[in-house]
Amino acid sequence: MAAQSLRMFRKLGGSAPGRWLFSRIICWKAPYFSSISPHIEVLEPGRCVVRLRQRRSIQNHIGTVHAIAMCNAAELAGGMATEVTIPGSMRWIPKGMSVRYLKKALGELHATARVQAPADTTTAQDLHAIVEVRNSADEIVFDADITMWVSPR
Repeated sequence: MAAQSLRMFRKLGGSAPGRWLFSRIICWKAPYFSSISPHIEVLEPGRCVVRLRQRRSIQNHIGTVHAIAMCNAAELAGGMATEVTIPGSMRWIPKGMSVRYLKKALGELHATARVQAPADTTTAQDLHAIVEVRNSADEIVFDADITMWVSPR
C-alpha cells in the first residue's frame, strides 16, 4: 500500500483537482477522516501536509475548530507520512497520541507530520509521527506526538 499511495499521489498531486481526488480516495478507504473534509497537500517519504478549513460542522461551542477535529487531521497526516516512509515489508498502526492545544484554532489550518524511517526494518518498534497544526498566520495552534507501532508483515 505504501508504494501504491505514494505512486497515486505523485500521479494526482500535481494539480488541485488531483489532490482533491486523492484526498477523497483516502477518505473512502478510511471513512472517519471524511468528517473533517481534509485535503492532502503534500505527501512524500517522511512528510505529509493536510489542510482543513474551519466550518460549522467541526466547530466547538466557542466557535473554534474542535480539538478532536485537529486530532483527526493529525492522525491522518501522521498515518499517511508513516505509510509512505516505512518499507512495504512493514505495517503500522497508531498506538498512542499525546497532544497539546496551544492557541485558538481558527480559519484554514495545516497539519504537518514528520516521521523518521526506521533504522531496523526487521523488528517491531515504535516510530513517532510529530505533527504541528498551524493557522494562516503560521502560528502553531496544536501539536501532537503520535506513537506508531510498526512491525514486519
